[in-house]
Amino acid sequence: MSWDSLQIAALDALGHDRYRVQVPGQVLPDDPLVDPLLRAAGLHRDGDGAFAFVRSLGALSELRSASAKRALWPRLRKLRRHGG
Repeated sequence: MSWDSLQIAALDALGHDRYRVQVPGQVLPDDPLVDPLLRAAGLHRDGDGAFAFVRSLGALSELRSASAKRALWPRLRKLRRHGG
């Protein structure tokens, strides 16, 4: 089951744990860049678009260059503007 942002906020406010069945192969990489990128995009780690977004970025190691970061910012702004 996947949760929308209103449901996530309500469950968090009530102190409930959310459980989600992970589809095999849809595990986010263990990279310190993942969480800051998701926050910058306005996405939640356990949200529907998180895996697709991170996968669309390609190799995260390439995002450490200044030119790749500059190219990424317009995309992140667009995601935040349109709600992820």
